[in-house]
Amino acid sequence: MAAAAGSVSRGLRAMFFMLTPNESSFEKVEEVPQYVQQATPYFVGLMLLELAVGALMTGSPVVTLSDGLTSLSAGMISRLPLLVMRGCELSAYLYVWDHFRLLELPWDSAWTWWLTFLGVDFCYYWVHRFAHEVAILWAAHQVHHSSEYYNLTTALRQSLTQQFTSWIFYLPMALAVPPSVFAVHIQLNLLYQFWIHTEVIRDLGPLEWIFNTPKHHRVHHGRNLYCIDKNYGGILIIWDRLFGTFAAESDKVIYGLVFPIKTFEILYVQLHYYVYLWKRSKTYKTVSDKMSTFIKGPSWKPGKRRLGDHVDNPKVTGNEIPHGPKWSLTFQVYVGLHFLLVLWTYHKLFESKMVLSQLTIFGMTSYVLLTLTSLGFIIERRPSSAFLETIRCVVMVTLMRYSYLRSPLPLLSVPTEKATPEMKRISSQLEKGLLIYAVHAALLCHCADVSLSDSLGLISSRSTSGLAG
Repeated sequence: MAAAAGSVSRGLRAMFFMLTPNESSFEKVEEVPQYVQQATPYFVGLMLLELAVGALMTGSPVVTLSDGLTSLSAGMISRLPLLVMRGCELSAYLYVWDHFRLLELPWDSAWTWWLTFLGVDFCYYWVHRFAHEVAILWAAHQVHHSSEYYNLTTALRQSLTQQFTSWIFYLPMALAVPPSVFAVHIQLNLLYQFWIHTEVIRDLGPLEWIFNTPKHHRVHHGRNLYCIDKNYGGILIIWDRLFGTFAAESDKVIYGLVFPIKTFEILYVQLHYYVYLWKRSKTYKTVSDKMSTFIKGPSWKPGKRRLGDHVDNPKVTGNEIPHGPKWSLTFQVYVGLHFLLVLWTYHKLFESKMVLSQLTIFGMTSYVLLTLTSLGFIIERRPSSAFLETIRCVVMVTLMRYSYLRSPLPLLSVPTEKATPEMKRISSQLEKGLLIYAVHAALLCHCADVSLSDSLGLISSRSTSGLAG
């Protein structure tokens, strides 16, 4: 009991960078806890707490289902490469440490621990700043800024591709700092940045002078003119004060991209800016201008300074209404339930990745992406959503039939050889119901006057009758 309480205490304190050097120093990388992976219960708990406190403070929810699920989906997608590879930051760091280190600081020294804390946070400042000032890097980072809301789910709206470039900025540390110490701090730095994505904490007094806080980070996420390209710090705000990128919160902050994308289609959220840069570069004639499209600022145009300017930005009035398509409670329940199912699949995929073949991992990853894409189409009420959801349901039933996909419901997870005849009959009826569900959606989606909600309702009734038979 005491050990469990201690583990919970360490996990919670890790979220706020409150671990001591003694309890978070390790000799080998393999000994370093997976702080981020273990933080899932704290993510969920803090999000629920924010939801409750926000409702009490404002009388309305701080997050919408459509935006919240999109943010969580982006977070899921950002971690998919870890199914087949170690994180780029740690892998590159280990290589430099093994081949080029100049000296070896003691791993068990408090001085090394605190020096690494400052080093990682300093490097993160420049990772973050370059991600805003270099267009091809912004193409990855814009995912995190694409929400027009600001809450703890926004913290999880991460990029699939940013991890493939951010590692470069940490390599100088590998010349002296042991990888095990770096592995601790790269995680703690990330975890700290979770709780600052909220509006329910307004001001932290004297702490605002030194630390990055919700108040400072709200400015960073704003599209108001005074907010753009400000407050890059991770844990400490002193870097922004030193390098002239600090801005205090003043006018009401309007969140999101300067040009809001107004969609919840997850692959578009992740990749649209790369397509935009490519198309924009093709409009220029000289090789220099084409290259500058990618390596200069997102606002750059020929004849302007490196970072461009904000002359063409839409004027922020303070009355902007976030994008939010109207969709019925039926849709919301359906999308919510299927999101929880794919989240379960995602969790199990990571849990068993060491025993799965590369082909199985690829197939299951494709299913996760298909599901998240299809749910985004439903949220957006896209005309093709019924057809895509039909394909997804057929794939889902097929994966369940051949045991690649396990249901979180114990009844549906009983191995065939251990199932009673009654269990087998019910399981078979459920599978038939799901197949009828998918087939009817395919038929109905060809009728232009039949909506997805009609399809879902009719199919649901068929599934029920199948179970009754």
